[in-house]
Amino acid sequence: MSNNIIVEREKGMAELERRIAELRAASAAQPLDMSTEVAALEKKYREILQELFGTLSPWEKVHMARHPARPTSLDYISRFDRFDELHGDRHYRDDPSIVGGFALLHSRPVIVIGQQRGRDTRENLRRNFGMPAPEGYRKASRLARLAARLGLPIVTFVDTKGADPGISSEEHAQSEAIASCLQAFATARVPVVATIVGEGGSGGALALAIADHVMMLEHSTYSVASPEGCAAILWSDAGKAEEAAARLKLTADDLRRFGIVDEILAEPLGGAHRNAADVVVRTLAAVDAAVARLSSLPVERLLEERYRKYRLLGEWQDERLKPIGKSH
Repeated sequence: MSNNIIVEREKGMAELERRIAELRAASAAQPLDMSTEVAALEKKYREILQELFGTLSPWEKVHMARHPARPTSLDYISRFDRFDELHGDRHYRDDPSIVGGFALLHSRPVIVIGQQRGRDTRENLRRNFGMPAPEGYRKASRLARLAARLGLPIVTFVDTKGADPGISSEEHAQSEAIASCLQAFATARVPVVATIVGEGGSGGALALAIADHVMMLEHSTYSVASPEGCAAILWSDAGKAEEAAARLKLTADDLRRFGIVDEILAEPLGGAHRNAADVVVRTLAAVDAAVARLSSLPVERLLEERYRKYRLLGEWQDERLKPIGKSH
C-alpha cells in the first residue's frame, strides 16, 4: 500500500469518479435523461475535491510533490519542438538520472537539462530514483559550459530528493562535482531559467537551480534537506517529519516571500497530474517568456543582476548581548 497521503485520498475518491463515469455512459446510451443526477454527483465531487486539496499543509505539499503520477522532467522536455539528447560526462560514464541536450523551445535554440525520476520500480532503478551521481552533475556542468560557448540559453528542470549519497558517489567526489556545477551555472554568460517541478532537495537540487529566473510549481517543494532528514538531524526522530516540513519553509509561497523563487506557476486543484498536458504547456510558455526577457539584456548586466540576486538573499541580524545584572 502506498504511504503517500495524497494517493490515499485519491483512492477514496475513485468510487465516486467511477460512478460519475457510469452515469455519463448510461445517459448517452439510452433515452432516459440522467443529467440531473450526473450534475449532482459532479457538484458533490467538486466539493470533496476542494475540501481535500483546496488548502494543503507543508507536509501535504511534500507528498503532492512526490506523487508518482506527477509530470517528470522528460514530460516537459518531450513537449519541446525538438530535443537531441547528449550523453556522458567525458570522465567516467553517463548518468541517466540527468538528461540534457540541444532543444528547440518555441523555435528558440536552447540547452535543456533535467533531473529524471522513474515511473515504476524498474525505471527508478535505472534513474537511481532521480538522485544524480557525480557523473550526472559533471554532465550538467559540461552542458552549461557548452551552452555558454555556443551562446545558447540554459533551461533546467529540478526534481530530486537530493544527490546520490552512496559510497561510490563519495569516492567519485560528489561534493566537488556539485560545486563545479554551481560555478558553471553562476558564471555562464547566457540566460539561465530554472523550474522546480517536483522535489527540490538540498544541494542536489541547487546544483541545477542557480539561475537568473527561478520558477516553482505551486505544489513543489524546495529545501535544504528532506523533512525526514531534517527531523532525524534535529530530533533524532524521522517520525517528526511533518513538524520539520512546517519549520523548513519549503513551500512555493514561503520561498517566493523570501525572494528565493521569482515566480509561482499554478496547478489544477488536486495537483499537476490531474491535467498534466495543460501544466506542461503553461510551464513551457512561462519558461519561454523568461528566456525571451533575459535574452534582451546585455551579458554584463545579466551577470551583474545574477550576482546581486544571490548576494542579497538572507538577512543579517545583530543580536547584542544584554549586560548581566542590569535591568532594562
